[in-house]
Amino acid sequence: MADKASDSPPDRLSLDPRSEYFDEAPLSRGVGIKFNGQEKTNVIEYSISEGWIRLAAGKSRDRYGQPMTIKLNGTVEPYFENPAPKSGEDEAPEA
Repeated sequence: MADKASDSPPDRLSLDPRSEYFDEAPLSRGVGIKFNGQEKTNVIEYSISEGWIRLAAGKSRDRYGQPMTIKLNGTVEPYFENPAPKSGEDEAPEA
């Protein structure tokens, strides 16, 4: 049962280390986002239950140097790009 929970991305995730929703473990596996059926590559934060994503708005920056963002509402489908490592595959094979 624990394996199923680890195979699905969290309900809410952020790339910003200052956010309370930042989590390095799922980000290290690579999280892809399908929003309204289209692949999005510039997602900064998402929420499945609330149905929104936050995207970078070009190269614009706020007064603190952080990227300006746009919040879009719709269907959010996150997925892991890389499979979870099995318990015995934590280390690289010896050559």
